[in-house]
Order: sequence, then C-alpha cells, then structure tokens
Amino acid sequence: MPWRPDAPVNTAEAAEFLRQVHADNPGLGPVAHRIAEVEAEVAATGTYTHTSTELTYGAKLAWRNSSRCIGRLYWHSLVVRDCRHVTAADEIFTELVEHLRVAGDRNRRAIRPVISIFGPAAPGRPFARVWNEQLVRYAGYVRADGTVLGDPRYVDFTTAVVERGWRGKGEAFDVLPVVVQTPADGVRVFELPDAAVWEVPLVHPELPWFADLGLRWHAVPAISNMRLTIGGVDYPLAPFNGWYLGTEIGARNLADPDRFNMVPIVAKAMGLDTSTERSLWRDRALVELNRAVLWSFDRAGARISDHHTESRHFISHCTREERAGRPVPADWTWIVPPISGGATPVFHRYYEEFDLRPNFYLDAEAATLASTGRPVLARPAPRPSPRLPQQHGRGSHGPANAHPGAHNHPQPAICPNHGAVPTPRLPLRPAYPRTSV
Repeated sequence: MPWRPDAPVNTAEAAEFLRQVHADNPGLGPVAHRIAEVEAEVAATGTYTHTSTELTYGAKLAWRNSSRCIGRLYWHSLVVRDCRHVTAADEIFTELVEHLRVAGDRNRRAIRPVISIFGPAAPGRPFARVWNEQLVRYAGYVRADGTVLGDPRYVDFTTAVVERGWRGKGEAFDVLPVVVQTPADGVRVFELPDAAVWEVPLVHPELPWFADLGLRWHAVPAISNMRLTIGGVDYPLAPFNGWYLGTEIGARNLADPDRFNMVPIVAKAMGLDTSTERSLWRDRALVELNRAVLWSFDRAGARISDHHTESRHFISHCTREERAGRPVPADWTWIVPPISGGATPVFHRYYEEFDLRPNFYLDAEAATLASTGRPVLARPAPRPSPRLPQQHGRGSHGPANAHPGAHNHPQPAICPNHGAVPTPRLPLRPAYPRTSV
C-alpha cells in the first residue's frame, strides 16, 4: 500500500515494536505501562513520541531488517543522531553537513555508519524532506551534440537546480547542491562546502595511464530520500550511510552504460580486442576498473569492502541471526554482487524475502523528486466521459471505470551500508541491481 502521511499510527504495530524493544533491553522493565502511554497519546494526537532508546534501537533494527543490504553484520554499530528538534531549512542543512563530517573523518581516515533522524510525519502536519537521492551525487550536463558530461542519471535533477539558480563548474564530477524542503521555508538549495565532501581520486596499481582518465568518487554513500518507519511512526527525513562496496562504484556507477560508461574507454586504453565478445574485453576491463577503486580507496584511508569479503560476512550474519532464532529476509538479486557472483558464497543459496519492521522505504513521490528535481503536481480528477450509445450487436469493452495506471508500492529495505539502486537490468534474477550509493 502507498504511504498515507495523514493516517494515524497503527497502535498494534506500535505495541509490537515496544514489546521487541523491551524484550531485547530487559533493563527497560515491563512494557505494559509504556504501551498504555502510547495508546493514549495516539488516541489524542494520532501519533506518539519515541524515547531516545526507542529511536536508537528502532533505527538499528531497520538496518537489520533491510532485505536488500549485504552489510547487515554491522547493524549494532550504527551511530544514531537525534535531530528531531531541528526544523528550519538552514539548520537542517547544517546538520546534514555535520552528518557527512561525523560519517567520514579524513583526519582519522575513518568511515562509520551514521543516521540522522529529523522530525516525524504526523496527521495533518506537513514535514521536512530532502529531494536528493543521496547527500553527495554528481551533476549531469547535456552537451550540444546530445552526449552527457558527468552522470546521466542526474541530468534532469541538474537542470532543475540550475533553474533554481545553482551554477556548477561544468565538469564531470561537479557535486550537486542539496535541496531541502520544509513547511516554513519552502524549497531551499544549498551548496555543500568542499570540506564536507571526501572524494578519492582513482588510480591503478599497475596501469599508469589510468590516472589520466581523471576519475574520482565520493567516499560516504549517504542515502537521503528514504522514509524510516519505527513502530508505526514515519520519519521522511532520516539520511543514513555506511561505507561502499567496491562494486557499487566500479561495476555500477562508473561502468553502467546509462551512467559513466567507462568500460569501453578502459578496454580501449588496455588495448583489448573489442570487436568480439569472445575476448571477454568487458569482463577484463571491469575487473581492472574495480581494482582501481579498491586500491585508491585503500591508499586514501577511506573504508571500503570488496565483494568476496562482504559476501562471507553476510553468510556469518545469517548464521548468527538464525542461531538467535531470528529470520533473515534477503533479496537474492541485491545480495549477489554484479561481478564474479558465482565465486561468492551468497550466490549458492536461496533466501526468503519478507517485510519486517522497523525498515526503510522509498516512496513514489520521493523517487520522483530525486529523479526530476521537481515537485509532483496534483492532477485534477478526470471528468467523467459521456456515456456513448452501444452499437447494435456489439457489447462494451470493459468497465466504465477501468483505469490503466499501475499501483505505486513503496520499495522496502535499503541499506545504511549501501545505497540506492536503479531498476534491475535483467528480467530474471539480475545481479545486484544497485547504482549504489
């Protein structure tokens, strides 16, 4: 079902969450009194306020329940920043910059998983949100010849923020501004300071010419347009990050034909025979592109995982959770990496996918804002068509109220450890369909 921001909190979902929190944290004492408090608050206001403990534990559970995340072994380590008191657009932006600073500390050469949770949605009350898919992403500019400089995924978003007054440098790796919308301030566009964006220049351990490609990527993948749901309360602005899986950058962001499309360029520079698929030039170029990503991040001290190690860690997570009597939802198409999938242990088993809460969801409106950089305009209700007389001997062709539109369902469970993703490229069991953070 699509999200309904004006709907009151489901008290059954709230009670189930509270029982889980108290069961996992015995020091909180009996849960009955807290459930009664929450039920009374919901009856009076349509919602309730989480305690600090509930908020923190709920955010960690949302990560643990994310069926599309391979990095859930580390769910206990999530740093939760309570920003519910911050409401003004400029103050929200200040906290977003602080989030990036806390998550990626260049001086300490450390990246850690962080979530910043701003005010919840409540019935009859507008809420704050960030339009960007991630806090750090690169602009895309259409050249006169129709080609794109930068990231083609964000051409429409770039055009929209330029119309709002933003001016980039016109380079391939221009960091997009952050668009913050609040009830009081409307839509505001903020430029990220250079110090907030940790970027890694990409070079190769054995191919000197690779540096001349001028590639780089940001070190902190902070998803910013997903709704966090905890015990029936929804937080539309709750940016979160982990650290990169190397294939997210090397096998998707830089490699996909509808993104930076670097595989043919690397293959040509390597002198590979691209006239036939039998040479496996794509595979060979893809491996070297991913080697460059891992080697560069290691050299810069920016935490990053390789797909072989992270696959083994995910199996360890499954074993640990099953031993604790907890089910592990997982989407095979997201867990299996986009290169060398069959060489990883996550490939050789099946998983059950189901929606556990707390969790993260991508709503249709949020996805449209991130894609286009433009608000979704409400359409007027269609006027009823005049009833036409039936022709002799022919019946009607379906009900008068048939509607051709598809339902928009929220997508469950993306991961603080790895980021947002495009539509699967294959109709059946695509390998790790993520554009990654």
